[in-house]
Amino acid sequence: MEQLLQLPPSDEELVKKTLEDKNFFGELVDRYEAKLTRYINRLGIRNPDDQLDVLQEIFLKTYRNLNAFDSSLKFSSWVYRIAHNEAISWYRKKNVRPEGHLIAESEEIISFLSAGEEVADVAFDKSINASVVNEALAKIDDKYREVLILRFFEHKEYDEISDILKIPVGSVGTLIHRGKKQLANVLNPDALRI
Repeated sequence: MEQLLQLPPSDEELVKKTLEDKNFFGELVDRYEAKLTRYINRLGIRNPDDQLDVLQEIFLKTYRNLNAFDSSLKFSSWVYRIAHNEAISWYRKKNVRPEGHLIAESEEIISFLSAGEEVADVAFDKSINASVVNEALAKIDDKYREVLILRFFEHKEYDEISDILKIPVGSVGTLIHRGKKQLANVLNPDALRI
């Protein structure tokens, strides 16, 4: 007899279960702990103790506001929005500017640089390494860095980025396009073809 494989519950199903039984919240934490740690690290919170503090605040706010979760949205977008806001709050409390230094692997950087969505007029030198891109990302405007991180390093779709940053979907594409141009200009001012 064939046994049916039971798929793990979706995030939204886990939210419903958590609202009925708070013990299920641990499963949401397990699912998102590594992802959100990586995300806040990419936003520039480097110190492991600071990361734990911010992560704890993210999960506390998530837990406290779970009843307010709009089930028409993706849970991942909602929790990333909380993470984004908590990182910004942390910077305000510490009165520091994001370091903006991404941790990215060489393959990830090459994939990012060669991604062709809406950027046919930007040419990148494929020999640029991750550390050079990391430094360049620290030099571009925050509004561009945020969308580039979410799109190319967190692999979020436009509608998710729109939900996380609370901007129109059309603006997401514009910011990505302009961000890649600005990044190309920082990497090599001659890289832009006009």
